[in-house]
Amino acid sequence: QVQLVESVGGLVQPGGSLRLSCAASRSIFSINIMGWYRQTPGKERELVATIIIGGLTNYADSVKGRFTISRDNAKNTVYLQMNSLKPEDTAVYYCYARYYGSNYWGQGTTVTVSS
Repeated sequence: QVQLVESVGGLVQPGGSLRLSCAASRSIFSINIMGWYRQTPGKERELVATIIIGGLTNYADSVKGRFTISRDNAKNTVYLQMNSLKPEDTAVYYCYARYYGSNYWGQGTTVTVSS
């Protein structure tokens, strides 16, 4: 079992930045994949970024060059640094972990990009 707790999102102006964090209830050394997904009303949850144990990262095309995912193994925490935010980045962001074949999700945190 893995519990994931995301930081509070917020309201950001277009072009602004925000960092999300996700704290895991167990050592992330043992968690194969961690990442972030997002969802807007009426749409399916979509991948934003993932990071595996070795540090290899993967990003959705829509966020490449703007978002950076990282992990701090000592703090059992994964981060999503979001820069140059756009209104279309507005969504509920979910932390994700895949551990021994099971998927785990955080409760979600809302990010709103608006002037």
